[in-house]
Amino acid sequence: MQTVFSLDHHAVNPSHDDVMGIISLVFWSILLIVCVKYVSLVMRADNEGEGGILALMALLRRHLPVHSRLTGTALALGMIGAALFFGDAMITPAISVMSALEGVAVVDPTLTEVVLPASVIILTILFVLQRQGTAAIGRAFGPIMAVWFLTLAALGVPWIMRYPQILAALSPEWALRFVVDSPWRAFVAMGAVVLTITGAEALYADLGHFGTRPIRFAWFCAVLPALTLNYLGQGAMIVLNPRRISNPFFQMAPGWATVPLVVLATAATIIASQAVITGTFSVAHQASRLGLLPRFSVFHTSRKESGQIYIPEINWTLYIGVLGLIAVFQSSGRLSTAYGLAVTGTLLLTTVLFLLLARRSWRWPLPVVVLIGIVIGGLELSLLIANMLKIASGGWVPLVVAGAAILTMTTWRQGTAYVATRRAAVEGPLDDFITGIRDDRPVRVPGLAVYPHPDRVTTPLALRTNLEFNHVLHEHIVIASIINENVPHIAHSQRVQITDLGAPDDGIVYLECHVGFADSQDIPKAIALAGDLLPELQLRLAEAIYFLSVADVRPADASNSLPAASRCAMPAWRRMFYVALSRNQADRTKVFRLPRARSVVLGDVITI
Repeated sequence: MQTVFSLDHHAVNPSHDDVMGIISLVFWSILLIVCVKYVSLVMRADNEGEGGILALMALLRRHLPVHSRLTGTALALGMIGAALFFGDAMITPAISVMSALEGVAVVDPTLTEVVLPASVIILTILFVLQRQGTAAIGRAFGPIMAVWFLTLAALGVPWIMRYPQILAALSPEWALRFVVDSPWRAFVAMGAVVLTITGAEALYADLGHFGTRPIRFAWFCAVLPALTLNYLGQGAMIVLNPRRISNPFFQMAPGWATVPLVVLATAATIIASQAVITGTFSVAHQASRLGLLPRFSVFHTSRKESGQIYIPEINWTLYIGVLGLIAVFQSSGRLSTAYGLAVTGTLLLTTVLFLLLARRSWRWPLPVVVLIGIVIGGLELSLLIANMLKIASGGWVPLVVAGAAILTMTTWRQGTAYVATRRAAVEGPLDDFITGIRDDRPVRVPGLAVYPHPDRVTTPLALRTNLEFNHVLHEHIVIASIINENVPHIAHSQRVQITDLGAPDDGIVYLECHVGFADSQDIPKAIALAGDLLPELQLRLAEAIYFLSVADVRPADASNSLPAASRCAMPAWRRMFYVALSRNQADRTKVFRLPRARSVVLGDVITI
């Protein structure tokens, strides 16, 4: 509300009709986009408990032909939406905490100088606490949020009682009248109205942390009523006291309550930032498991909820970005110009993917899909276009962040496909390798050797290298593949499949472990699950040696003898970027939960 009436816009006045129109726009934006779209519709598209635009994209792709054009379109939309979400996630903590702390200026304008250092200290503590996990933080934050929403409602009710005519703003007539009578002012105002629906995508992305029922219950029973009463109260106050537009939220409270309200608002915005941070962990993890980003060091912070994770690389990247934004913009008012494009872009892409899913997979009637697209999609498109006015004054920030994320995902996807092709040529067919073993009869030594490998088509580099250098093979060999499926979870009873390779008595088996993108890639656990099928593996699991195949990816130089047709099509700078990403991936012994003391790394060099 402060932003929409700010002098920078030179458009919206604190007059009766403008206030009624703005409050109506705010209410119906929240009702249509958050209530109808996300809470009522999109959250039906939970991908076996996981949410977020990538989970939605994976759910849609699972119902489409593998090589159809629509499948590629869904992947592209999901990548762009995830990239925009990363841009949103970097801005949200900075603008939220600063806007709350700026309330101290209502008490004493000289205290404005403490806003920046206090914001840095608070956000530093928040990012440090992420390692504790959602459940631990939630136990502390839950009571604060209950008090916060009760306070929002309590602030609005007295002003509504003073000016009950504000309740008429709940009618869409005022929003439509404002748009029709003052289309340009309404268009400019939409760039600020979008601030009232930020966090909706994070709500969906956090589905794996909390579940559908708790989110819906909290939204309809606490959040929506409190927000509605508060916005109505702010509108009533501005109609009665037009001069209070400088910081209407804090000026709703009596003078004695301003400082406690600043403290409470700061705590609430910290928690709002927490929701975006955990949502970013979920989206980054899904992107990695879908082959769009490198491996991350994922720590599961709950024994009960597999979706509760912590990713240090994402956590500290966000932290550095947030501090950079605070240093550059130095106030929530300036930073608000950078906000909106990422949010509205992600909103619109989620709508497109959801409607494709509803039509192609759920077989919703075409008129229903078209109606949702026109009403909700049209509103989101208008919000997106309105926010394009902010590009020059700060809207470029989320676009730069999103562009960097898209560049990273496309580089990783293209480079990985090239390396996989080159690696397959070096490894050679697995069936030929096993036939050679049967003919040459190398020395077999006691023990169990486990070779993690993507598939059963080619020979693990470590297996081939081990035989070439040591001229021996272990008595029992397991080639273990982790197969990532386009679902969040797969039951333990359905994860493991065992296939004999070569002769039944040669001790070489292929283990296939199917996991969802929210499951851990625990290879020792997969072998333990196969214990009923192969009891001898269970007996030797405690002494198993794990041989990791590593392709050391290096940039090609002038002496590279590869023919031009076999070289990677990416420019040299992107190949260098891919090499940097590859070398800084998470340690696979951690990803696969392998005992470091019994893990051996062998492999070959691949130039790109």
